[in-house]
Amino acid sequence: MTAAVPRVLLVEDEAEAAELVIEALVGGGFDTEWHASAAAGLAAAIAGTFDAIVLDRMLPEIEGLSIVRRLRAEGIAAPILLLSALARSENRVEGLDAGADDYIGKPFEPSELVARVRALLRRTTNPVTGVLMLYGEIELHVKARTAHRQGRHVPLSPKEFDILKFMMDHAGDMVTREMLLREVWGLSFDPQTNVIDVAMSRLRQRLDEGFATSAIETVRGAGFRLVGHA
Repeated sequence: MTAAVPRVLLVEDEAEAAELVIEALVGGGFDTEWHASAAAGLAAAIAGTFDAIVLDRMLPEIEGLSIVRRLRAEGIAAPILLLSALARSENRVEGLDAGADDYIGKPFEPSELVARVRALLRRTTNPVTGVLMLYGEIELHVKARTAHRQGRHVPLSPKEFDILKFMMDHAGDMVTREMLLREVWGLSFDPQTNVIDVAMSRLRQRLDEGFATSAIETVRGAGFRLVGHA
């Protein structure tokens, strides 16, 4: 049985840049759908089933970060890689803060782009059910990258899953913002933004929807702790 070809959505208004990305992705074995319009790309992402989304940040109609936020609000969990000429560390943090899973600056090497997309897919598309982690009402299948609370599936973005996995590794103990920045975001410095609080708020909303109690408690001024209710 032949494995399905991964589907990637590209939203890029510059034809020359889009051609470079498409050539790299198709050459890397991806089925790529391109939209030059931000509105058309947003509609395609919401209506379609894509394994990953490659999105230009500086689109003329709708700013890329706004698209990321809209997709996450719509429950689209596909990993998102942002492309942008804005490539300073604070710009990258803004992208992650908005809900993107990776960020690559322009100009970029096509081989790096393909490698980044492959890395995102490895984290999200492994169909094998692997290690089962349990803590209270939370159930985590590590290799399948799925989460449940009291048996109810909790849809998570790749970044949200990474945060929850890290907290499950330290279940019952407090995790600090510094630990999360280093181990989940790969940052060795404090970006002086609310990226952690925004991401944790989003994860808490996913886990708590339909439940009377919160799965994550905030330790004021220090960090966060996963709560076991069962």
